[in-house]
Order: sequence, then structure tokens, then C-alpha cells
Amino acid sequence: MAANGLTERNDEKKVQTLEETRSNEKYVKPAVNIVETEEGLTLTADIPGASKDALDINVDKGILTISTQVTRSMPGNPCYTEFELSSYYRQFSIPEILDHSKAIAQLSNGILTLRVPKAEVAKPRKIEIKAA
Repeated sequence: MAANGLTERNDEKKVQTLEETRSNEKYVKPAVNIVETEEGLTLTADIPGASKDALDINVDKGILTISTQVTRSMPGNPCYTEFELSSYYRQFSIPEILDHSKAIAQLSNGILTLRVPKAEVAKPRKIEIKAA
């Protein structure tokens, strides 16, 4: 398939990032898979510890931003941990052929699934040939 804007490097699309030098908070770039079909794009992101209420997903000027604050919600004091919970932040350039108003997001067991359908004008269609 042709390049859809998601595979281009962020610096080529001038995606704004958080200013690491001015923030005391640490952000993690979640692991993301993006799959394109004829219907649209499906993005899955690994964001363990995130809650539905704290999750922020928005599109502004062709930039999809996913961010969330994460807090430990398990009772008790951790005695051994191999990873620390941090806030998540990730941005992507997304093509204009997607219908952002019909996007659907689901969060289940730390996995975010975001489905963004293509606009009707961008979907492939067959043109009927009429006899003259």
C-alpha cells in the first residue's frame, strides 16, 4: 500500500513532543502496532496501569496524541518490581483520509485498541459500466 503518513518519521512531519528539559515527570513511549485495512486503521498500544478515566486521545491538525497519567492502584507495599509505572505519551501523524469523528477506542487489561475508519470518499469502490 502507499505510504499513509503513519510510517513517516515524526521529525519529517513536525510532530510536537513533550519538552523533556522542562518537565520533572518521566514519560514512556508505549509499544504500538498499527494495521491498515480497506476499512481503516487499527492501533493497539500497550499501556499497563492506565485507567479509562485518565486516558486522553485526541486529534489536532493531523496529529494523533495518546497520553495518560498512571498511578499504582494495587493495595499494599510493593516488595519486588521489575518495571515502574510511568505516564505514557505518544504522537503520530495521521492521514486526512481517515474519519476521526467515527473513531472508537477501547481499553481492556492495559491494551488500548483504537479503530479509525477511512472516510467514504477514500474507500476503494468499483465503478459500474453501463451499456450505451
